[in-house]
Amino acid sequence: MANFYLDTPELKHHLNHPLMKRIVELKERNYVEKATFDYAPVDFEDAMDSYDKVLEIVGEICGDIVAPNAEGVDHEGPVCADGRVSYASGTVANLDACRKAGLMGMAMPRRFGGLNFPITPYIMAADIVSRCDAGFENLWGLQDCAETIYEFANEDQKQRYITRVCQGETMSMDLTEPDAGSDLQAVMLKASYSEKDQCWYLNGVKRFITNGDADIHLVLARSEEGTHDGRGLSMFIYDKRNGGVTVRRIENKMGIKGSPTCELVYKNAKAELCGDRKLGLIKYVMALMNGARLGIAAQSVGISQAAYNEALAYAKDRKQFGKAIIEFPAVSEMLSLMKAKLDASRTLLYETARFVDVYKALDDIAKDRKLTPEERAEQKTFAKLADSFTPLGKGMGSEFANQNAYDCIQIHGGSGFMKDYACERLYRDARITSIYEGTTQLQVVAAIRYVTTGAYQARIKEYEAMAVSPELEGLKNRLKEMASKYSACVAQVVETKDQELLDFCARRLVEMASHLIMGHLLLQDASANDLFTESAHVYVRYAEAEVEKHFNFIRKFDKDDLAYYRK
Repeated sequence: MANFYLDTPELKHHLNHPLMKRIVELKERNYVEKATFDYAPVDFEDAMDSYDKVLEIVGEICGDIVAPNAEGVDHEGPVCADGRVSYASGTVANLDACRKAGLMGMAMPRRFGGLNFPITPYIMAADIVSRCDAGFENLWGLQDCAETIYEFANEDQKQRYITRVCQGETMSMDLTEPDAGSDLQAVMLKASYSEKDQCWYLNGVKRFITNGDADIHLVLARSEEGTHDGRGLSMFIYDKRNGGVTVRRIENKMGIKGSPTCELVYKNAKAELCGDRKLGLIKYVMALMNGARLGIAAQSVGISQAAYNEALAYAKDRKQFGKAIIEFPAVSEMLSLMKAKLDASRTLLYETARFVDVYKALDDIAKDRKLTPEERAEQKTFAKLADSFTPLGKGMGSEFANQNAYDCIQIHGGSGFMKDYACERLYRDARITSIYEGTTQLQVVAAIRYVTTGAYQARIKEYEAMAVSPELEGLKNRLKEMASKYSACVAQVVETKDQELLDFCARRLVEMASHLIMGHLLLQDASANDLFTESAHVYVRYAEAEVEKHFNFIRKFDKDDLAYYRK
């Protein structure tokens, strides 16, 4: 079988970005652990070699085990009996392979048994896993939850729970309820403290919980009696070993069928408070969701890669009217745009991951010593960039995954509608990416403030100042022209001081910013690597049409038009 890391050279390009030097320097803290752990790197080159070798292992496991199991897992799925979940046989084999390879807790510190990887190579592993089975990525990728324990739990909890995750135990985040989906302030699962037992007990129902029968759960619950908003919510750790939680049912889903989405019933389930009371939603869930959204962005890119690969292979093989269908302009144009969207969403994903890496590493250093003024400024800059780019990566990446999965089926024609081909599963799996961990519409809500404050415009100006290859200067100038139209639209909407008009135009403004940012990132990629030259040309052309469309819509739109869109 193919190695899903080695057969995608775009991944190594992103892994070797110049900012990785600073990321590794911060993450490894001058390589102090080389004397304590024999697998700790001794210098930058050693660290990068370690990431490369581990990703090669991920690629091999995905090619040899996870990908061949994907169709069987989709058909078999998990089952629920007597309040417990059993995974599909292929999922069990996948998890076993990942545990044996030490791929659980990859981003956790070595003192807990992790690999201490930065976010960027970890997200790269998630990208690779998602390409073969998006449902399995939901189980494997929930090791992300350990980051919340690492950031906010006490030392005893870190030692007990993160160590178990690194050894291969699974996690879940139990947030949503039947009456609390996107509106998590409405969570009503009750947390009661027992003075007698000196512990917390949880009672209530959680719904749409991914991997709901996991070993370790992070649970959002109402700890403050009489409250009805986010200020009454706290975060708890529930250990399956203690009992008290049963799985009422597994949802019968359209896609990602290997990942059990559960309805849970809590009955006097013993739990531990994670961090401080009343900060569950205000602080901890926000941090948890940002990590989850980056993970879904990676999942989306992986699905886009799989859809493009399936479409390309079929177009080369399928013959009509005496020649392969890839030779027809209608098909080759679709494939070129699929590849451009894939490369654009991937470059945005890794730009975001690098921003997260820098500020997270500095946050971690700040736990042990006071940051210098320069470090504090760096931390603030990268935290803002990460916060502004995350909704773009999740929102645009998931939309592109859906579009690529759609076009993959279209290229397959009638065959794509049959379960004989993987594209049918990819289409079903892709659909959830623009819904869970915050819909695309909620990503717009998160991003629009960076439109109105000018943060995206400022970052676009920084990209405009970066050098590109001489042959790409024409594309860069076209992006500058688009930026002028974007700025004009922002000014037109913001100057009205009309919140309803801003809300209505928000999606278009956010998409315009996204196209500009991804266009510039592709120019940077193409300047460094010919792999991206075609995509840079195709994507800038595509972005030009999209920006023009939104520009024409907004400049001719006024408040009176809003009446026609109200329902």
